[in-house]
Amino acid sequence: MTALTLSTASVAGLRADAIVIGVAKGSASKPGGPVVAPGAEAVVQAYDGNLAGVLETLGASGAEGEVTKLPAPAGFKAPLVLAVGLGAQPQEDSGYDAEALRRAAGAAARALSGTKKAAFALPLTDPADAGAVAEGVLLGAYSFDAYKDQGDAKNGKNGKAPLAEAALLGGKPRDKAYKAAVERAVAVSEELNRARDLINTPPNDLNPEAFAAVAQAAAKEHGIKVQVLDEKALVKGGYGGILGVGAGSASGPRLVKLSYTSSKAKKHIALVGKGITYDSGGISLKPAGHNETMKCDMSGAAAVFAAVVAAARLGLEVNVTGWLALAENMPSGSATRPGDVLRMYSGKTVEVLNTDAEGRLVLADALWAASQEKPDAIVDVATLTGAMVLALGSRTFGIMANDDDFRAVVREAAEEAGEPAWPMPLPEHLRKGMESSTADIANMGERMGGGLVAGLFLREFVGEGITWAHLDIAGPAFNEGGPFGYTPKGGTGSAVRTLVRLAERAAAGELS
Repeated sequence: MTALTLSTASVAGLRADAIVIGVAKGSASKPGGPVVAPGAEAVVQAYDGNLAGVLETLGASGAEGEVTKLPAPAGFKAPLVLAVGLGAQPQEDSGYDAEALRRAAGAAARALSGTKKAAFALPLTDPADAGAVAEGVLLGAYSFDAYKDQGDAKNGKNGKAPLAEAALLGGKPRDKAYKAAVERAVAVSEELNRARDLINTPPNDLNPEAFAAVAQAAAKEHGIKVQVLDEKALVKGGYGGILGVGAGSASGPRLVKLSYTSSKAKKHIALVGKGITYDSGGISLKPAGHNETMKCDMSGAAAVFAAVVAAARLGLEVNVTGWLALAENMPSGSATRPGDVLRMYSGKTVEVLNTDAEGRLVLADALWAASQEKPDAIVDVATLTGAMVLALGSRTFGIMANDDDFRAVVREAAEEAGEPAWPMPLPEHLRKGMESSTADIANMGERMGGGLVAGLFLREFVGEGITWAHLDIAGPAFNEGGPFGYTPKGGTGSAVRTLVRLAERAAAGELS
């Protein structure tokens, strides 16, 4: 990953390949052109106070993510100035919000791929700003090149290397709060990028067993206790949901439990992730055009895995248990059929009406397993329904819960982390559609409101009296369009930062 440093050096004297400054859109009180953000005063002065005019001449407006390059002024040791748009100016007496800084830093880092060193002279008013810029740089500079022929490094045959080093100007390298903010950004970003790597890995190389091995290696490295249930253990334990989904694949399913504990913990949260390493739909085969990105159907498990490791790296004073429900959903002679009945780990029976509604089956077993430990709260994360994408689009995830106050806490954590999320209801009348004449419940209900139906199904497998929330990240988990801000094409690592923030709130006694 990109190396980060806090620097008090002057922008003119720092040896770098580029200087990054922020530019905002003109406001109602200052209409007309872009406005150079704080942090770039020395650059403005070197342009005789007319930098905003020069940028406007070059077409810059200050719009979010807009990148404008111009030669550095005489006397600067860096040859290039890169102006990145911050969007709207903040109200008077308030700084730029963290997400604006994060996105701008990410856009700049992407634009500087192939560059060795850049100096970021974005507005830093406190340690939180430094952390946001650091996150933006580290997430924006991400690339997944493991399967590309590296070719000749000199001619850049297969693209440019990510930005190698970033100096955050205006930071205070000796200030404990600034150092802590950057260290947090590094830990969270590294684990989020690891989740992206897993999501982007082709399914022929990432089956349930391989995913479990990655989790075991990381757990050993960071002092996390790990338990892996293989097929024999799942059969012995009666995990009918996970086994039923994995029955059609040559790669057997796994249930991975990751336990991070703190001697100072007063709260325990459980995180449950859907880990379908490839989803063909099973016997209810997906139509043509819907299979190509189904390697991303383990994004929930990747997010849970990354969040537990990040919590361990940060030494949070909270116990965090992660459950990764891993299976490959394939059609074959041994696959579960529509009409089959599965006996779940909880003892309930489920009539499988559609084998492409498989995520809720593996989650149901993992939710019941998590419930047995009586945590203070359970949060599950899943690329669960296309209905949620239709409802909220490709950048926002839905939040459902059995407690309105906890749902609000989760949404606040997402907002603090910079992840768009929206609270969704669990209408009781939709439960009737899952009634089965054969089993205790069917895995399908009414078509309309399908995302909410899935949430109601999951609620059936949460232990009595346990606070629970469900995050449906089907929209933002995998970006099929072009990159934007700090978000790359492909796996995004959606929900990792929300889960880490929630763990931090739990450590601080702020779960309710």
